[in-house]
Amino acid sequence: MDPKNNGNLLVLNAMMLLPEQTVLGDLRTENGTISEIKIGGGLEPNDNEQVIDATGLHLLPGAIDPQVHFREPGQPEKEDLGSGSAAAVSGGITSFLDMPNNKPAITDMKGMQMKLDSAAATCVNNYGFFIGATPTNLAELQEVVGTAEAPRAIPGICGTKVFMGSSTGTLLVNEREALDRIFRGIGGLIAVHAEDEARLNERYPSFEHRTDMAAHAEWRDDVTALLATQLAVELAERHQHRLHILHLTSGLEADWLEGRTSLPSQAEGKGIITTEVLPQHLTFNEADVEREGVRLKMNPPIRYQADMDILWRRIHDGTVQCVATDHAPHTLEAKAKGFPAAPSGMPGVETSLPAMLTHAKEGRCTIEDVVRWMSANVADCYNMTNKGALRQGHDGDLVLVDMEHEAEVTDENSWTRVGWNPYRGRTLVGWPIVTVVAGVPVFERTPETGQKGQLLVKPGEAGTAIEMAPWI
Repeated sequence: MDPKNNGNLLVLNAMMLLPEQTVLGDLRTENGTISEIKIGGGLEPNDNEQVIDATGLHLLPGAIDPQVHFREPGQPEKEDLGSGSAAAVSGGITSFLDMPNNKPAITDMKGMQMKLDSAAATCVNNYGFFIGATPTNLAELQEVVGTAEAPRAIPGICGTKVFMGSSTGTLLVNEREALDRIFRGIGGLIAVHAEDEARLNERYPSFEHRTDMAAHAEWRDDVTALLATQLAVELAERHQHRLHILHLTSGLEADWLEGRTSLPSQAEGKGIITTEVLPQHLTFNEADVEREGVRLKMNPPIRYQADMDILWRRIHDGTVQCVATDHAPHTLEAKAKGFPAAPSGMPGVETSLPAMLTHAKEGRCTIEDVVRWMSANVADCYNMTNKGALRQGHDGDLVLVDMEHEAEVTDENSWTRVGWNPYRGRTLVGWPIVTVVAGVPVFERTPETGQKGQLLVKPGEAGTAIEMAPWI
C-alpha cells in the first residue's frame, strides 16, 4: 500500500459507523479531511487518490486514547513518543494524550514545547500533552493553560494532570490547600489520579510485608479511591472548574458519581465533570490477577468482579463517558522483581480497541458503543476540533477493522518497546487492518505482513498537534 497520497483517499464498500447509523457505503478524504460520504456506495475514484476496497470490513473513526505514558523524556528503554505512537496506530489509535510524569517531570512551558517538538519529529499519529501540577508551580501552569478568567488553548496541550496519590514519578499534590489553589487559579481541564495519599500511608504498615498480589487491591482499596474522587469533585464544584477523573476502577466510586457527571456537549455551566474507565478494568478481575501476577499490577489496581459489573453498568448508563488505556509500559526485567517491588503499569494501546470490540462481539456492548466511548465521547470530553466521528468536514482519521478475524495476543507481536502485552493468550477480534491519519494510511495488517502488521510511514510523516477549544 502506497501511503504517499497527500491525504486523498477513497474507501469503498465499508460498513460505516456514522454518528446516526451503521450502513454500507463509501467515504472520501481530500487533503486529509472527510469530503464525501455516500450511503449505499457508488463513488467513482479520482486520478489523484488512493483506493481501498473495504468489502467485509467496518470503517470506524480512529480511536482517541486520552491517557498514555509514552515515557519521554527519560525512560527510552520502556518507550518514547515514536515507539508509543507506532504501537498506538497498530491498535487503531489515531490520536493520543500523553502524561507528564517523566524524568524529569514536565511542569512548565519549556518542557511542554520539548515534547511537542519531539512528537512532530517522531510520531505517526496526532498528539496532545498534559502539564504536571506540583504544590509550587502555579505560575508555570498559568503560563501554559491560563487562568480561570482567561483560559489558554495551545494546540497539542490538553490540560493539567494532578496526582492526588503516589503512583509513579515525582508529581504529587495531596494537600487540600495546594489542591484548592490549583483549582482556583488555573484555566482549562484538570485531570486527576484520584487516590487518597493519607489513607495509603495510614494503611501501608498492614500490607508492607505481604508478597501476594492480592494485597495490592486490598491496600489501595475502593475507599482510598472514593475519598480522593469526592475531594476533587468538591473542589471542582466549588470553583466551577472542568474536571476529568482518570481511570475509574471501583464500583463504589462509579455509583457515587451517578448524577454528577455529564458529557460537556450535554451540560451547562463551567463545573462539568467527566470520567473514564480502562479496558483492563472491564476485562480483568481478581482471578486474572492471581493467574498473571505482577503483569497486571497497576495503580489504581485491578479490583474485583463486582467492581467490573458496576463499571459496565455505569458506562452503559452514561455515568462513565469514555475509555482510555493508561498505557504505562515497564520492562519484563523490572516486572520480574515480583510483588511488591515490581513497578505498577502495563502496555495498552495495541489491544484496547480489539479488546473492546471483542466485548461487542460477545454481546457486552455494541460496536456503536465502542465508537462512542473510544472516539466521539473522548473528542467531546476534551473539546477536540473535528475529531471523533465519520462526518463531512471532520479530519480523515479512520480505522478499518475486521470483526471476523480472530487472533491470539502474543508478546512476540508487540510494537511497544517493552515487548509484552497483558492480554497474552487471549483471542481477540476487531483487529485494525488499516489505520489512517488525515487521509494517509499509516499502518496495515495483511496476510503478507502477518498479525504484527507494518508501518507505512516514517517517523514524523503523519500526525499533528490536536486542536482543542478553550474551556470558557
